[in-house]
Amino acid sequence: MIEKFLTEEQDPKAVEKIYMRLADLLTTGEEILYIAVQKKPIVNLFPDCVALTNKRILFFTPANLGLTIKFVDFVWKDIIDVYTKEEIIGAIFSVKTTNGAEMGVDYLPKVQARKLYQYAQERKESEREARRLRDLEEKRAESGSIQFDNGARVSAQQPVVPVAPAPEPEPVYEPTAAPQQPSFHESPKPDELTEKLKKLRMLFDNGLISQEEYNHKKLDLLSDL
Repeated sequence: MIEKFLTEEQDPKAVEKIYMRLADLLTTGEEILYIAVQKKPIVNLFPDCVALTNKRILFFTPANLGLTIKFVDFVWKDIIDVYTKEEIIGAIFSVKTTNGAEMGVDYLPKVQARKLYQYAQERKESEREARRLRDLEEKRAESGSIQFDNGARVSAQQPVVPVAPAPEPEPVYEPTAAPQQPSFHESPKPDELTEKLKKLRMLFDNGLISQEEYNHKKLDLLSDL
């Protein structure tokens, strides 16, 4: 079970302890990605460890002469950045969170620190993309509600606009139907308005004008009735 976490010469005993501890901490759908183990230059009886999962990063510190293990964890969405610094002996891996907290482990084998950094960057990119998609969906939802409100406002004004050209009583006393002809000549106007509205909608659908410009121009056309 733990063999895949020993590929960079991790201490098997330390990995086994951390793996058993992680087994009690994993949530539904959470998977262990990598485990790194501290390697101090002189005495390395109770090394610190770092574990990465697809949901969070965990820092483990042995206590009570190795009888217990303390840990602190951070979910990926709360991590602003990850760092690694290689020194003469080993490397330091650390993270910085949204609330300003910092956590790190020193004396990590350089190859393990690089792996941690690689996996952490990949998870950060995944979280950033997920956040971008969430923000995009929220903006689309807000845009949809705005369009609905504008549409409702336009439709509310439409019944009021056509009232302007009131029927003329003068032609009643005329014996001929000639005075009624202007109304037939003016009849194409709604067709012309319809064409203009269709063209305006086509510009909006093709992304050539914004929603605000579309609503404004549509109101201008309707107000000419």
